[in-house]
Amino acid sequence: MALVLSEDQQLLKDAARNFCQQNSPIAVLRRLRDEKNPRGYDEAIWKQMLELGWTGMAVPEAYGGFEFGYAGLGIVLEETGRTLVSSPLIASTLLSSTLVTIAGNEEQKTKLLPALVAGEILMCVALDERAQHQPQNIASTAQKEGDLYIINAEKTFVLDGHIADKLIVVARTSGAQTDRDGISLFLVDSSAEGVTITRTIMVDSRNSARVELSDVRVPREALLGEEGQGYAALEQVLDIARIGIAAEMLGSIESVFAAILEYLKQREQFGVLIGSFQALQHRAAIMYSEIELCRSVIRAAVNSLDDPECSVDERAKYASLAKAKLSEVFELVSNEGVQMHGGIGMTDEFDIGFYLKRARVAQQFLGDACFHRDRYATLNQF
Repeated sequence: MALVLSEDQQLLKDAARNFCQQNSPIAVLRRLRDEKNPRGYDEAIWKQMLELGWTGMAVPEAYGGFEFGYAGLGIVLEETGRTLVSSPLIASTLLSSTLVTIAGNEEQKTKLLPALVAGEILMCVALDERAQHQPQNIASTAQKEGDLYIINAEKTFVLDGHIADKLIVVARTSGAQTDRDGISLFLVDSSAEGVTITRTIMVDSRNSARVELSDVRVPREALLGEEGQGYAALEQVLDIARIGIAAEMLGSIESVFAAILEYLKQREQFGVLIGSFQALQHRAAIMYSEIELCRSVIRAAVNSLDDPECSVDERAKYASLAKAKLSEVFELVSNEGVQMHGGIGMTDEFDIGFYLKRARVAQQFLGDACFHRDRYATLNQF
């Protein structure tokens, strides 16, 4: 498995980096936060991202996509992480488009995927029900009544839930609360009767929401995949999303480390550049080594998604390895970024704090380091 970028991938990386730096620097996120933007992202920037084709990167050509692969989408996410771009790319593209592609029938894919690629609709996945990520622990129910399903659910930490036109709701049609069997996926209009969505502005200024469904009635055609067999597809999609989030985290980590090095070269203490202090050099060397490991992990994990010979179990191992490692290193580097910048690192006027806040949210999203270390050990039968 190649751990270097191809020529096409390098061109994509350069183009994505230039776009993010020129059109969506951290100043944009700061503005969205200060203005309390009702949507949580810049619609003009999102339109440009649509024109660049980022939403169709991993979607088959038959459904309006470009089939560049998840390696391409991972590269884009890495570059958006460098400047903390806030957009529906993760919720609507990485999660929802992928889930429709894997679990949907031909009619659902033909109807939804072109609209998602064109940005005509936004979607999100309503999964978690408690503070910690436990994807198989589903108490939400969907009871069949004739040709309808009646859904009752309470979901938390629904990324971009308040701006989504459609929700993919994970609910139980049979089995005990922690069983993997009996989990089904449903397409629900966010405007449907009985749906209540409450926006939650997270510490990193991104969008999240609480979603409640009270006796929401949906037709049989709203079922995504087979009844009671949704968990297998959901788990595949979660692993793809975990790798994508880890790739975004790598971009953020590299930005923080670059800022640290620049500061060490400029800041003087007692008439001496602090970069000459051996203790700080040692700490920088540790970060450098950890980041190099992260790069290799991400490249291997992202490439596994487009490798037809890579099994689902192997991809799951890559996903948990990547999410656990990047969560740990993002915490390390973001903490060091604030500490090495001293007093100004604690001020809101300086950008380094935005990365620390993003680190804390990204660490928890789709499972923290503890969750994925345990899962990795289980997958390897430790």
